[in-house]
Amino acid sequence: MTSPAPGWRPEVSLYFRPSIAPGLLEAKVKGACREFCYRASPMYGSGGKCGSEDREPSENGNLLNNLLTMGVDIDLARRRQPGVFNRVGTNEQELRTFLLSKGASDKVIGSIISRYPRAITRTPEGLSKRWELWRKIMASDLEIVNILERSPESFFRSNNNLNLENNIKFLCSVGLTNKCLCRLLTRAPRTFSNSLNLNKQMVEFLQETGVSLGHNDPTDFVRKIISKNPSILTQSTKRVKANIEFLQSTFNLNTEGLLLLICGPGAGILDLSNDCTKRNYANIQEKLLSLGCTDEEVQKFVLSYLNMVFLSEKKFNDKIDCLVEEKISISRIIENPRVLDTSINTLKTRIKELVHAGYDLSSSNIALLSWSQKRYEAKLRRLNG
Repeated sequence: MTSPAPGWRPEVSLYFRPSIAPGLLEAKVKGACREFCYRASPMYGSGGKCGSEDREPSENGNLLNNLLTMGVDIDLARRRQPGVFNRVGTNEQELRTFLLSKGASDKVIGSIISRYPRAITRTPEGLSKRWELWRKIMASDLEIVNILERSPESFFRSNNNLNLENNIKFLCSVGLTNKCLCRLLTRAPRTFSNSLNLNKQMVEFLQETGVSLGHNDPTDFVRKIISKNPSILTQSTKRVKANIEFLQSTFNLNTEGLLLLICGPGAGILDLSNDCTKRNYANIQEKLLSLGCTDEEVQKFVLSYLNMVFLSEKKFNDKIDCLVEEKISISRIIENPRVLDTSINTLKTRIKELVHAGYDLSSSNIALLSWSQKRYEAKLRRLNG
């Protein structure tokens, strides 16, 4: 047996088992090699590293201390955007000073950075310019602070202020009022991070759609659609077109009927995934047909309250089953589609309370199942005497 070479140390020897899967073996070899270099290299001694490619980026200690002092949830921030912690130049103190001057509290500032750490990379000059542009739309600084608290990404995601300014000018040019722009910022802020060309494509598509359906004012058509569905500008024209075609073919609508639907309740589903729309409608159809409804009744039911297509298969089926179990006929459910807006837990609780109060759901009005909590509780008190 050959004796060990001089300087050989058992803790850095490698022993390979042929039974290890190739991928796992490769990983173990790499890990062992790195360990060997780290522990045995005479160049680095006991604390050395093999090379720059093996070094893990170190976090900025001063930044960590600053963020902890500001009440930032470090674990959450690391999960969201870990790369921020390796940066040397950040502006967390300037960001805090800026937001405090706009009326944000320290708690809100900590929450904003926790959920969107990249905010600390924005410059004071860029923040001031962006705030100035938002203030052309929003009525007060506090309104902007409230949006940032709900969705910090909407303000800090982009630092391209020229793109924001161009989008605002363009959307104003197609007739959107400040009130409508405010709704876009509040409900679909990503609209303003879109490239100008993307927003132009959607507006042009909507204008062409309005003309093809016989609308005599394409700009007014665009305003109506966006006011009813602020998220539409964040979707692709392909998705919106597919949903328009789905509505027309599913409900056998002529151009006039389709125009009325899209300008009304149909606008709300234009940004929904087309696969999801089809799947949910097919489930509604299958479920109601199994309970004795006709195709015509199914179509009428969905058209009367298109929000039904937002319900997943399980949610829709569970709610229908819950109502049918209480001897509520399917015809009465169809007449009161909004009861399906109520969560399954609330439905079960209310049914139990009403039955206990002697209310006969099989023959009485079921609309109260969808009432506001305040109105429902007042009715329940009267029933209980």
